[in-house]
Amino acid sequence: MRIYHFIEYYNIIKPILENKEFLKRKKFMHHENESVYEHSLKVSLLSYKIAKKIGADYKSATIGALLHDFYSKPWQEDVERKVYFFEMHGFTHARDAYKNSKKYFSDLINPRIKDIIVKHMFPLNPTPPKYVESWIVTIADKMVSSTVLLHPTQYPKYLGIKRRKNEK
Repeated sequence: MRIYHFIEYYNIIKPILENKEFLKRKKFMHHENESVYEHSLKVSLLSYKIAKKIGADYKSATIGALLHDFYSKPWQEDVERKVYFFEMHGFTHARDAYKNSKKYFSDLINPRIKDIIVKHMFPLNPTPPKYVESWIVTIADKMVSSTVLLHPTQYPKYLGIKRRKNEK
């Protein structure tokens, strides 16, 4: 990545990276040994590169990707048993991330960023993304998250059919 692009990328995400609430995601585990913070940065950088290359709204893609998993609490620590499958984290966290994003970064949110955050879990969230930037982030998220496939013993946990460590 050229230094100009790195500086441009950093300037886009700087207000988010300086936010104390967002920084708490360094302690939220996401996939295996990666925090939500690290995962979101990877998705954001990949989305920035793709959007920039194809001439899409790279600023919205970058911000939306960084905020796509800005949910309220660490899902792997959630000990509450869900009655319905669609109440599980994979189905609900996008709306939670949008609410948090709107609360902490209302000045950054536009219709594209909202669509990116709310629809990044397609097809778990049944409404498909509306904008090309939303598709970019959805695909980038799947690409970055595919590393979970390297840990087959963890599949039941991610599918919600095995209790996590701190569940009784």
